[in-house]
Amino acid sequence: MMLILAIIVSYIIGSIPTAYIFGKLLKGLDIRQHGSGNVGATNVFRVLGKGPGICVLVLDILKGVLAVAFVGDLFGTTAVFHRILLAVGVVCGHNWTVFLQFKGGKGIATSLGVLIALAIKIAAIRIVLVVTLIIWLVCFLSTAFVSLSSIVAATLLPIVMVLTGQNFSLIMLGIVFCLFVVYRHRPNIQRLLSGKEPRVPLPFHKQK
Repeated sequence: MMLILAIIVSYIIGSIPTAYIFGKLLKGLDIRQHGSGNVGATNVFRVLGKGPGICVLVLDILKGVLAVAFVGDLFGTTAVFHRILLAVGVVCGHNWTVFLQFKGGKGIATSLGVLIALAIKIAAIRIVLVVTLIIWLVCFLSTAFVSLSSIVAATLLPIVMVLTGQNFSLIMLGIVFCLFVVYRHRPNIQRLLSGKEPRVPLPFHKQK
């Protein structure tokens, strides 16, 4: 019963639509009707600017940390498998939020928060977190595509987990996150293939 309650709480935490809330509070707009239409930090950067974008990014990361680290401790669901279930719950909440007719973001920041929380609680995961961040950063600095960097990092996540000797349940979590990210980025993949995906204007990167 405590595990079920913890999963529900994690889902509700993940469901808090921070990008939507910031759009309404700051500009009185529905973020889903602007930019890419995504309820996530990247679209907030594009539509509302750097300040709100950073705030949404931090809050979305914090959702993953709170659900896996603190909700797990609060409800006594501290086994690795229990934290994995909380991780899936919070990312599902972000991706399919109950507050927006089950339409949400793409789960990248919240998934990062999950990895941070797991790294806090499980020392062996710290190398996975570091390597995954490096993969994302290298890809982003090379291409200036947030979406492509997220897809590449997520795709390699379960491979990194295997190579670093993580247990089976953590590897399965990596596979689930990989599938979530690829599924949620289907429109981005189409735009990448057609050459229509927008790049982040990095000062040292030539725009095409």
